[in-house]
Amino acid sequence: METIIEIRSLTKRFGELTAVDHLDLTVAKGEIFGLVGPDGAGKTTTLRMLCGLMDPSEGSARVAGHDVARDSRAVKDQIGYMAQRFGLYQDLTVEENMVFYADLFGITGETRAQLTAQLLRMTRMEPFRTRPAGQLSGGMKQKLALMCTLLHRPRILFLDEPTNGVDPVSRRDFWAILYQLLKDGITIFMTTAYLDEAERCNRVGLMHKGKLIRCATPGAMKAETGSATLEGAFIQTIHAVDGATA
Repeated sequence: METIIEIRSLTKRFGELTAVDHLDLTVAKGEIFGLVGPDGAGKTTTLRMLCGLMDPSEGSARVAGHDVARDSRAVKDQIGYMAQRFGLYQDLTVEENMVFYADLFGITGETRAQLTAQLLRMTRMEPFRTRPAGQLSGGMKQKLALMCTLLHRPRILFLDEPTNGVDPVSRRDFWAILYQLLKDGITIFMTTAYLDEAERCNRVGLMHKGKLIRCATPGAMKAETGSATLEGAFIQTIHAVDGATA
């Protein structure tokens, strides 16, 4: 399959702290890849480097054919990035937030109207288009953030724990949207704190102390460790790594 993200020895240091340590990884076009790990493992730092928001200390990464350090502007044109705290404007309505972000992307006229209508239908947010963002539920805010991220029709979607703190029903709806985006050919690279969500990914990477210590399909991870659950596989892998380096 065509590789759309290629990472080679990607490293980020903050003084004496190595947040991401020589990460090697490839992600195929049309794949949903999940990055999991304990707090402080380096997941968010990895995403920020891949989005061209932070320069690596060492190594390289190519996203949609562009080097993230040397050609970050071209990378940003190809991707959508949804941070843990997306910058919605609480006093603006759903539709006004979308218009604002469309203006930032230079999307106007009939194209903007068609995209806005399409995204509102896909997320089932049409009845709430005139509601201020500050009056939305947590799940609805995440849907609005996703719509704003998708307005310029990115090839790759980077999501940093997009359903953290969202109720189970909203999480289910959010995943239904992600599956539809996959059918439309968008590649998804996400971090998640929920292992049931990791189970839904094509492949999962487990980060620990800045290193990618295992990468495989959820089924292969469980089979390789003899664990009945993904949680058990992760815990066993982390304990094995910590024991080997003790």
